Amino acid sequence: MNTKQLVLALAAGFFFVACENDDNTSGSLPLGDYENGILITNEGPFSNGTGTVSFISDDQMITDNEVYNKVNNADLGNVVQSMAFVGDKAYIIANVSNKITVVNRYTFEEIARIDSGLDNPRFFVEANGKGYVTNWGDTGDETDDFIALINLETNSVDGTIPVDLGPEKLVANNSSIYVAHQGAFGQNNKVSVIDIATETVTTTITVGDVPKAILFDATGDLWVLSAGKPSFSGTETAGQIDKVDTNANEVTDTYNFFAVTEHPNHLGIDGDRLYYSLDSSIYSISISNPITPTASDFDRVPSYAMVVEDGKLYTTDAKDFASNGSIAIYDLATKNELNTFDVGIIPGGVYFN
Repeated sequence: MNTKQLVLALAAGFFFVACENDDNTSGSLPLGDYENGILITNEGPFSNGTGTVSFISDDQMITDNEVYNKVNNADLGNVVQSMAFVGDKAYIIANVSNKITVVNRYTFEEIARIDSGLDNPRFFVEANGKGYVTNWGDTGDETDDFIALINLETNSVDGTIPVDLGPEKLVANNSSIYVAHQGAFGQNNKVSVIDIATETVTTTITVGDVPKAILFDATGDLWVLSAGKPSFSGTETAGQIDKVDTNANEVTDTYNFFAVTEHPNHLGIDGDRLYYSLDSSIYSISISNPITPTASDFDRVPSYAMVVEDGKLYTTDAKDFASNGSIAIYDLATKNELNTFDVGIIPGGVYFN
């Protein structure tokens, strides 16, 4: 190669690398078909079959109700309970199948399966580079519930933390993991606090009966919505909302909006307002002044799942629990329904990619 050819080759190589780096920095290269949109986990039929994942693009022009199967020509298992994101990976939990499927969250190509060390897995959160998964264990044994510790490098369970009955949804901040104990097929009224550094339960907070939802507000305080014990328990109790100071790990306020026969569900946050579901309506309260609402925000809205995100309300309808369900999207400000889509059987979770 002569000097002129060498100069031209180096210049071309520099131009290519510069363009490649610029594309990566600007994010102009698409990460995958499912990069921008809504993902819905569908539980699927309980006794047989498989759960699925549906996708709706941000512009709401593309829908796909068999994302994982379409990409991998395989099934996720029974029941698809939940999904969580860590970096560019999604962790999809199949409860009855005792399996977590790890996929690229943007392409949905399978990366790994975690199918040992789990027993009735429910929900997943990442903290300090490790995954934490709630497990009910044998539902006939009230002493074997645990948190599975997931090594995110090897995609395997490398330890457990014993916890109280019925661990369900969980959230994490910089130092602690908060686990709501709904009580599996029974009832409980606890939130466990796990120290991330030592991976041990450091305290247990008593909240309302059957805590269904748990989230942080912008100041770092924790809000827990409890449904109350149902009538079939023999000791029906009312729902309530508890505010927890995460510095002291103590309940600082309890709000009793509900009659004994009223059992709220779900909890979402938008700005300074909390949203919850009750029967077929959605209500909201101010975080700074949580008084009993005088009217609902939305009426006749089925909400098997409910999520609030970026000024919008997302609710799912499981319909007859045997055929395809649907998801509806509402504007929180105008209260208008923006769109509705058919999804899979028993849509139980809504996530944003």
